[in-house]
Amino acid sequence: MLSPLCSALPALSIPTSNSTAVPHVSEWFEEQLEDDLKWSFAVNRILHAATSKFQDIVLLDTKRFGKALLLDGKLQSAEKDEFIYHESMVHPALLLHHNPKTVFILGGGEGSTARETLKHKSIEKVVMCDIDRDVVNFCRAHLSENQDAFQDEKLHIIFDDAKVGLEGQPEKFDIIISDLADPHEGGPCNHLYTKSFYEEGIKPKLNDNGIFVTQAGPSGILSYNVFSSIYNTVKHVFKYVIAYTAHIPSYADSSGWVLASDHPFKLDVEDLDKRIRERVRGELRYLDGAFIVSSTVINKTIRTAMMNETHVITEEDARFIHGQGLASHA
Repeated sequence: MLSPLCSALPALSIPTSNSTAVPHVSEWFEEQLEDDLKWSFAVNRILHAATSKFQDIVLLDTKRFGKALLLDGKLQSAEKDEFIYHESMVHPALLLHHNPKTVFILGGGEGSTARETLKHKSIEKVVMCDIDRDVVNFCRAHLSENQDAFQDEKLHIIFDDAKVGLEGQPEKFDIIISDLADPHEGGPCNHLYTKSFYEEGIKPKLNDNGIFVTQAGPSGILSYNVFSSIYNTVKHVFKYVIAYTAHIPSYADSSGWVLASDHPFKLDVEDLDKRIRERVRGELRYLDGAFIVSSTVINKTIRTAMMNETHVITEEDARFIHGQGLASHA
């Protein structure tokens, strides 16, 4: 949201989806990360705004991070650093697979996860399932960096609950990527972080040597509670599990991912660099073999907590990240 403390803000109106960009206003975006913690940065103007059946959608022009996409007042990604998140989300799994051809993406409506997936020359089919058609159409129209991906004939988009969309597929996949919203109390994606979904929804839809990767929320030294819980839950379903992290400046924190398979992984710097050269179109901006391997080295505090974690996420016993950003608009 834009800070209610800004004196000019009460006069500022949020444009509808049919509106043109509002004039330069130079105010502040503010998000409540925890009950006692807020994060804010300067905004030049609101570029576009719309409301779907499920959520408010806003695209800001920010001073520090460029274009920033918000859903229900919570930052999803920012132009200047989203490549860190999406390269980390996609490429380790695809590079660790011997020859990935088919990928299913749960969520990912902004198109960035599909964009990174389609950089791999071996890919023949990507299915992206997002519940919110309006978010996908909004991002297709306003996020120019993803327009090529949205137009790629290899990309097939389904508008449905991700669980239903995956179960309805007649085929299995080499890679399944879970790029869903964080688990929030009362949130729509919480059932997609449970042990039962990983067992009954994900695993049956993976090919024999398939790999599953999920975003696992904040993973900073003060914010890893859900990250460690997701890691432990995935460990109860798959034989081989790797957790890794990266710092995302616009999130004011590190993000974590959990990658899993029933076949062992080979984390080798030279082999990963060779696969990047041979398989990936263009240059990766953030990852190389050395960083992929190094990102799996978790600091002692969090690693100890992960090793000692006993909580398994179920429908009846979940853990949540702090709820939506401040929802009311000035």
